[in-house]
Amino acid sequence: EASHHKLLPEHPRANDAIGQLALFFLMVPLSVFRKIHRFHHGANRRDHQTSALDCYVVPKGAGPLRRGWAHVLWFTGILGGGWFTHSLVSILLFLFLPVSMARKVSPAFQGWNVRLQLSSWIWFLLPIALQLMLAVQVSLAVWWALCGLPLLVFSWVYSVQLYVYHYRTSVGPQTRFHARRLDQERWVSWWLLNLNHHDTHHRFTKVVWYDLPHFAEPLPPEYASNQQHRSFVRGLRDQLKGPTIVEL
Repeated sequence: EASHHKLLPEHPRANDAIGQLALFFLMVPLSVFRKIHRFHHGANRRDHQTSALDCYVVPKGAGPLRRGWAHVLWFTGILGGGWFTHSLVSILLFLFLPVSMARKVSPAFQGWNVRLQLSSWIWFLLPIALQLMLAVQVSLAVWWALCGLPLLVFSWVYSVQLYVYHYRTSVGPQTRFHARRLDQERWVSWWLLNLNHHDTHHRFTKVVWYDLPHFAEPLPPEYASNQQHRSFVRGLRDQLKGPTIVEL
């Protein structure tokens, strides 16, 4: 909500402060998260090589080893916390790459500048410093209980459900429609503050979380196949079918 400027739309500084506080424990600068999330919305499954995590492009005639490696990467991503690591690497690129170089690497860096990069370093290093102080000044066991273990659990939960709304959905220039809604289980809506109304979130990014169910409508007919079901649990299970391998 904060990354979309809609938590407190009339108070942008308070909006960003609350958003940054929510991300503080994860060592994620809000400005970096905002850029990555904006790129996801704008480029979502535009083609098999752009913002399509379940698609692995291989050369024509690729053998079983190349295809098998795609399966290893996919299952490491969803079952081994790999997508959390992938997100962490993305954050490090925003922090370390020179701005002039970053803009050439990916359109995700559009609008990225030195001021944002320097301020992001503060929100990346400060929580790390506080955690180091906790581990050194108190004890490693306390750090593990308060920080290490919760972060490890979060990395797995984050990874296993990250792409459930887009897995094997359509691909093409109409990036708003490559998503599905998984609202069959009510507890999921409570847990995720209606983000499981993901198709609606992609179509109406300025709608606040509590209004998402009120704006729900069927996908256009040409994208209706994205909504094979509306079960979050089944969506998690479907990911075990493996990645989509595309020969180019």
